[in-house]
Amino acid sequence: MLRVVKPRNARSKRALDAREPKEIEDARIAIFVKGTHTGEVVNNVMKDLMALKRPDAISFSKKNVIHPFDESSPTSGSSSIQSLEFWSAKNDASLFAIGQSTKKRPNGLTFVRMYDGKVLDMVEVGIENFVSMNDIKSAKSTPGHKPLMHFASELFDTHPRFIQLKSMLMSFFNGEEVESICLAGIEHVISVSCAPTPVTLNTASTSADTATSLPKVYIRAYTTKLLSSGTRIPRVELVNMGPSIDLVLRRHRDPDSEMLKQAMRRPKLKKTDVEKGLGKKRKNFEVDEMGDLRGRVHVGKQDLDKLQTRKMKGLKGGAFDGETEEERPTKRIKTS
Repeated sequence: MLRVVKPRNARSKRALDAREPKEIEDARIAIFVKGTHTGEVVNNVMKDLMALKRPDAISFSKKNVIHPFDESSPTSGSSSIQSLEFWSAKNDASLFAIGQSTKKRPNGLTFVRMYDGKVLDMVEVGIENFVSMNDIKSAKSTPGHKPLMHFASELFDTHPRFIQLKSMLMSFFNGEEVESICLAGIEHVISVSCAPTPVTLNTASTSADTATSLPKVYIRAYTTKLLSSGTRIPRVELVNMGPSIDLVLRRHRDPDSEMLKQAMRRPKLKKTDVEKGLGKKRKNFEVDEMGDLRGRVHVGKQDLDKLQTRKMKGLKGGAFDGETEEERPTKRIKTS
């Protein structure tokens, strides 16, 4: 159990306050950890993923005895979880990419997501084919730019295993949360697609025996090229930047229901946000395309006879106000 550190000066207090929960969290830091045995393929994949994640990436150069899925062994599993929690608190990181290659599971890569200093969920994938960024001779994106994520398969919205993988990759490459972004600021696109879905795949099943029948996942990275189109909207072309990674799903660990519920909680919206139309929809209020808040007001039926008008001599009531037009006497005009 980690000891509670009390700040001794203003500098340490600011550092601890920066790690406190916020309404809009900072960019998530990912730590890349090498296991006891890693091959050339795993090292190059982690190197390219770290290049896409920079500057929010930390690399551990030394090899570590870490087996996050082997919790049954008291010498490996529990110490691995404790090591992840210690590294997370030490570096203020909430994501891990652990590379490990064994005879039973060659070229393995494990993504770990943390919440409140505890392990939330884990996904292990196997690397089938890999083409490095250095092997593709093209322009690369600027580090630190927010990528555009594209998921091309219905499985990312229907199958639990692929929904978890999509959430993990989005957390991994999301970067800093921004309110708006210009078109020129989107320098690269990360496309994640799946092989054709087999007929025997049961979307409702998540057991281990169906892991072999799950389709492969293809990760591709492209740079955007804006060309003239004759209009205000340019024509966008994608240029292969690398890396190109083919993955197969292996082991996974679902998040705890109570911990996931806490992680998905949203803070209360401010009054200004509610007025902008965010949060729970209010009756008779809507936000138009320009972002202006418009409301609908319902009033009762108006009686125009009781309407207060300007007091003028011609509008004053006379002796015949209660009579109809037919009941009023007509005035005769004498003619010569």
